[in-house]
Amino acid sequence: MTAIKHALQRDIFTPNDERLLGIVNVCKAGKKKKNCFLCATVTTERPVQVKVVKVKKSDKGDFYKRQLTWELRDLTEVDAKDASKENPEFDLHFEKVYRWVASSTAEKNSFISCIWKLNQRYLRKKVEFVNVSSQLLEESVPSGESQSVAGGDEDALDDYQELSAREEQDIESMMEMCDYAISNAEAFAEQLSRELQVLDGANIQSIMASEKQVNILMQLLDEALGEVDTIEGKLSSYEEMLQSVKEQMDQISQSNRLIQISNTNNGKLLDEIQFLVHNMDLSKGHIRALQDGDLTSPKGIEACINAAEALLQCMNVALLPGHDKLMAVKQQQHLFTELRDTFARRLTNHLNNVFVHQGHDQSSTLSQHTAELTLPKHSPLHRDLLRYAKLMEWLKNTHREKYEGLSRTYVDYMSRLYEREIKDFFEIAKIKMAGTSKEAKGKFGLHGSSGKLTGSTSSLNKLTVQGSNSRRSQSSSLLDMGNMSASDLDVADRTKFDKIFEQVLSELEPLCLAEQDFISKFFKLQQQHPTVSPPLAQPEAEESDGSTPSRMPPQADHRHSLSSDKDVVRLMMNKIFQSIETELNSLIALGDKIDSFHSLYMLVKMSHHVWTAENVDPASYLSTTLGNVLVTVKRNFDKCISGQIRQMEEVKISKKSKVGILPFVTGFEEFAELAETIFRNAERRGDLDKAYVKLIRAVFMNVEKVASESQKTPRDVVMMENFHHIFSTLSRLKISCLDAERRDAKYKYTDHLQSYVINSLGQPLEKLNHFFEGVEARVAQGIREEEVSYQLAFNKQELRKVIKEYPGKEVKKGLDNLYKKVDKHLCEEESLLQVVWHSTQDEFIRQYKHFEDLIGRCYPGSGITMEFTIQDMLEYFSSIAQSH
Repeated sequence: MTAIKHALQRDIFTPNDERLLGIVNVCKAGKKKKNCFLCATVTTERPVQVKVVKVKKSDKGDFYKRQLTWELRDLTEVDAKDASKENPEFDLHFEKVYRWVASSTAEKNSFISCIWKLNQRYLRKKVEFVNVSSQLLEESVPSGESQSVAGGDEDALDDYQELSAREEQDIESMMEMCDYAISNAEAFAEQLSRELQVLDGANIQSIMASEKQVNILMQLLDEALGEVDTIEGKLSSYEEMLQSVKEQMDQISQSNRLIQISNTNNGKLLDEIQFLVHNMDLSKGHIRALQDGDLTSPKGIEACINAAEALLQCMNVALLPGHDKLMAVKQQQHLFTELRDTFARRLTNHLNNVFVHQGHDQSSTLSQHTAELTLPKHSPLHRDLLRYAKLMEWLKNTHREKYEGLSRTYVDYMSRLYEREIKDFFEIAKIKMAGTSKEAKGKFGLHGSSGKLTGSTSSLNKLTVQGSNSRRSQSSSLLDMGNMSASDLDVADRTKFDKIFEQVLSELEPLCLAEQDFISKFFKLQQQHPTVSPPLAQPEAEESDGSTPSRMPPQADHRHSLSSDKDVVRLMMNKIFQSIETELNSLIALGDKIDSFHSLYMLVKMSHHVWTAENVDPASYLSTTLGNVLVTVKRNFDKCISGQIRQMEEVKISKKSKVGILPFVTGFEEFAELAETIFRNAERRGDLDKAYVKLIRAVFMNVEKVASESQKTPRDVVMMENFHHIFSTLSRLKISCLDAERRDAKYKYTDHLQSYVINSLGQPLEKLNHFFEGVEARVAQGIREEEVSYQLAFNKQELRKVIKEYPGKEVKKGLDNLYKKVDKHLCEEESLLQVVWHSTQDEFIRQYKHFEDLIGRCYPGSGITMEFTIQDMLEYFSSIAQSH
């Protein structure tokens, strides 16, 4: 086995830089005995790779060849089959299970032990060894010849070190000097021994020759030590001399340090005194201004502002710990407190007097505005009071109670003043509105709700249509917009109302904005400072913030401050202008009572002003108030539309006169024209579009209802005329939201026109129509067309008899009667007579051609023709139209 191992190492593994560590002679279990070798190898290069190689003897010669190779890391299990009995079989589990039978149990055990050692040394992989004796898995216990060989090879592999390049060169040069080194190793070894002895002798002689030099060196060292002792003695004497100097210098240093501490303390004391004097010293001029300063002149106010700011700066100075215990500081603080209270009292009394004085001046000027629709301007009052804005800020920061008292006083005073002015202003507006209505009634001799073209729900509940002419003289909302003189008057009234309402809003808007701007500036409600509880706030508002300012972060406190400032301004504005919303609602109610169509004007104007106010400040008092009033206006607008629809539903028609164009149809037309004029470029166009949809649906429904109830006028005529009028109106006004209704109206008009024409044509040629209807019925029953003439009731003689009853003269007479009947059915306003007559002509010609076609198909070769031709019919229609 050893010879085979060396042969395999030489021939197979050495060329591949591998070392053979374990070998076993095996054959496959259960098959024909074909021996081969399993070899455990490692590579000589790092990193070491461990492999299991299957080597087989070649069939063509005595050399061996490598057949299969497995990496040891791919091995998962080694099964020795039986650990207690000798059994040469074993299994190796790689990607699949390989079953082997060793030539002897000793070789199997040696190979398994080698595998275990290689796994422990290089891989440390969890390979399962099944049915293997524990003795084989101990690395220190040798197992046979192969085991000792494997172990020796591993130790040799670990101790082996390659020669360096320098060592190789030295050995080569030495061997070149001795040519016989290879042929006679003993002679080469003797020569090397002799040369080593020569070198040792040379070393000994060199050591003996250097003894003299060593003695000289020792002598020099002794002399150096003597010099060192001398220097140390001198240094000791010098140290004793310097010790006394050191003590003196320590005393001088201690004295200097005490002087420096004293100077530092004196400097700090001077800085503290200068700090207190500089920050807590109020000039005599400031004290004089605070005690007796003039609060009426601009210079005096400016001096008081400077003095108040200086006093606030002195009071707010950040004192260091212990300053407040100094007597001088306490005296100054007491003086500042007295000056603050004195000046706050003077300022409060003066501003109260200014409020009262300005109030008298404003009240005396109210008489100048009684006849005009204008509100008094308060800009002079605001201008005078804004001079005290900085003093109000000072009062807010120093005397919160007096600041809040002044806020309440101002609000109470201004609320009474504005209430009086606004009440007078709205009284004038109401008089002008009512005067417009009275003038209209007196000029045209109209009284009650019928004297104006309004949408008031107090108008006539039920209308009776007394013909097209009498219908135009009636007036009530959409049902009454026909009278020209009253309509002209109504347009003028509404235009004047629109101007009055616009003037009211235009006067209120700058008044509220100016007052809100003044309150914000005068009471300093837009600054970044901690806010106070609103002077007019309700308990809920005061308790809305439960957290203390000290616990709020700076950014949150700033947001809370701005939010509270806006709340204060809004509450003050609500108190001052508490009557505006009530008066506006009263004015709107009056305008709606005079004419419910005023709600259209008010909706557009109010929406525009709300939009403008929201762009300036969405949270302002003006924006909120106008928004609330806009809700009322929108409710009135919806009520107006509902009233129109209700009145349409209550319309009754006369049973004795023809219907014509219904009053609510013409009323919708004029309503749409008015609304399009009012809502041009308006913000609330969507509200009008919704109202349009509701109205037009009501119009459609009630037109059909009236047409069904009509006894004098055919239903098709009522539908045709009214839907034609609706279609014309919508086409002319181009209302985009009603495009679907416009198409529907056109369809209904066309459909009922065709229906009316077909139903009318049955009368002038009634017998002829009945005859050919019978012919078509027979054909429909399955009788062949050429056999119809053999039917007793429809033979050629009967056909000739019927045709003879309708000569040209008789047909023309029937058409003339038909024209008169159509003229009697149609109304003059819509001018549809010629349209209907032309459609009748087309339908008559179509029937004529249809009759001729039936004669040609059912009575072929009979030579039967009508008594008149198409050309005759065209002349009949033309002459009848011209004669009328």
